[in-house]
Amino acid sequence: MGVLMSKKHQVEKVQKCNAVVSAFQAGVKERPAPDKQADGGEGEEAGGPAESTATPVEKNAEGTEKEETDNKAGSSTSAQARDDRKANQEAWSRLRDGKGVEPGDLDKSYQLTPPAFVRPKREADDDQPVQVELLKKEQPPSDEMCDVCEVWTADDLYPCRICTRMFHDGCLRELGYLQAEALQEMKDTAHTVTGWSCYYCDNLNLLLTEEEMYSLMETFKQCKIIPESCLVSDELLQYRHFASKQQFDKDLTDEQEEEVLAQFAALDPEKKGHIEWCDFLYFESLAVLRKLRTENSMVRLLSAKERNSVRSVFLDLDLDEDGVITRAESRQAQKSWFHKLNKDSQSCNVSISHVGPMCESSPASSGSGRSKTDDSRPVTWADFLKESAIYLLAARPNSSAMHIRVPL
Repeated sequence: MGVLMSKKHQVEKVQKCNAVVSAFQAGVKERPAPDKQADGGEGEEAGGPAESTATPVEKNAEGTEKEETDNKAGSSTSAQARDDRKANQEAWSRLRDGKGVEPGDLDKSYQLTPPAFVRPKREADDDQPVQVELLKKEQPPSDEMCDVCEVWTADDLYPCRICTRMFHDGCLRELGYLQAEALQEMKDTAHTVTGWSCYYCDNLNLLLTEEEMYSLMETFKQCKIIPESCLVSDELLQYRHFASKQQFDKDLTDEQEEEVLAQFAALDPEKKGHIEWCDFLYFESLAVLRKLRTENSMVRLLSAKERNSVRSVFLDLDLDEDGVITRAESRQAQKSWFHKLNKDSQSCNVSISHVGPMCESSPASSGSGRSKTDDSRPVTWADFLKESAIYLLAARPNSSAMHIRVPL
């Protein structure tokens, strides 16, 4: 009995399904054809219901397609940006791994990624005296290949007057360090007595350790100095007042304010009414060196070319070859480090006797009432080298701004 009832139920279910399918098929046959409505048939003549029902659907479909296209475009842009970054990194890796790439093989669609600078660290013997022989001239050989692409191309390489690096003008342009005007200046001066400083040596801020740079940046933050911005004279005065208040718990005197304005003029030789960020940063970097480093430490920062330069000047002054010159001769010699600033009759528009000292402990900060006895005081080669180190470093930048007071 149970089996018979089960078969009966199955038959009823099949009949119900057949009825549903038949009704569905009948309904489909009675519905007007969609293509006739689209072709302007009875659906259009009857009014707009069919059209108004279809249009929002079409619009939604178009909006969805547009959104999908935008998303694809955004994804494509992000992917392209990632590819660009990867290409830059790979290009720089190829250039710096010692294998080298010919300048003609460089992909011009990408700008080379600048190198990651590594700041120096203070060694245990950093403050110990440095033995630099007077009569033993150093002759460091210049690099044979471009520091960027590591390719030798003879006369097309431009040397740095501070270090031994050589560069192609095209490689520097690809790095984005030098624009058209700066590139032309490099070409005009690199092979002359004036010389040209590469982007390593030109940046005095790279002489600071991580700790020294952190200290300087903290001062900037406290004084609300915005990096990469130009400073007008009032902003420099405000900065100096704040720094004096922080360091010495007192405001600047009228005489010190005049000194700050003289410093501003020295850093603005073209009288633009403002000083460039790099010149301000270099000036402050030198101030940090004067404050935190000993003279022996700064001598260690000099390159072989700079030691040769100061050696030649001392030998020219030491006519009797006794290894001693006068204090007056020493000061006069230190002015020679800044002769490059006067190329093409360019003037800093400020008397060198009015350029403010970098800090109160500067060796050039004494007044004009210096005695003749001091002028005739003997200066040995070792003392001359130590006292001249800060001036040699200050003369490194290609900028025409004067980043340190020239001795009286």
